[in-house]
Amino acid sequence: MSRERWGIIANRTLVVDRTGIKRGSWPAKGPPRADCVQRGELDVEAGSRYPCGMSTQRIRSRIDSSLDALARLGSQIDLIHAMREQLAAMFAAGGTLYTCGNGGSAAQAMHLSEELIGRYDADRGPYRAVCLNADPSALTCITNDMGWDQVFARQVQALVTKHDALLVFSTSGNSPNIVKALDAATAAGALTIGLLGKTGGACADPARCQVPIVVDSHDTAHVQEAHLVLLHLLCDRFEP
Repeated sequence: MSRERWGIIANRTLVVDRTGIKRGSWPAKGPPRADCVQRGELDVEAGSRYPCGMSTQRIRSRIDSSLDALARLGSQIDLIHAMREQLAAMFAAGGTLYTCGNGGSAAQAMHLSEELIGRYDADRGPYRAVCLNADPSALTCITNDMGWDQVFARQVQALVTKHDALLVFSTSGNSPNIVKALDAATAAGALTIGLLGKTGGACADPARCQVPIVVDSHDTAHVQEAHLVLLHLLCDRFEP
């Protein structure tokens, strides 16, 4: 299967393959159809992986399925409201929010904590928030000595008290280090919240997570997209 792609750069039609750009060259099957070139779309002749128009269909399909995943959060509005209010009460009592996740979820855990410490939209005072996956020294020390499964739980044991909250991000709900972090937070008496995906996995166990919000999608990208909306809804609660 050819991996060549058509593109329009500075009004010139180019063929792009693994070796780079070949200016003025055409695949064996000839140039793109004129209507696709005029629209500026990527084009591969019929019989290849992405015939003309399929790229836009793919984009529309992905947008629609992402919107569907977001729409299904509507059935959990009461739970989302409860999460916001419980965290507001925790902050009012002087507690700290701790966050963590793996991979893209780690980025979202950092995103939430920095929005709370800094600001989301309007000027306001800072809120106490710490991301457990933000310190490379702690991550590598704990992983080297105790294993990756303990990388968050060990920090929870050191830092989290009954006055605090742990909010985890997990698209599967089954990451062992996230499960163990929730268990450690539960043992400390802290509020536990999970922004999860798929079925919620082991993290959705009510004995482990007091507020599990599960995005009803098996598509990891759509779960992360919904998690971004949820973390912004949380930030919105603390706007003046």
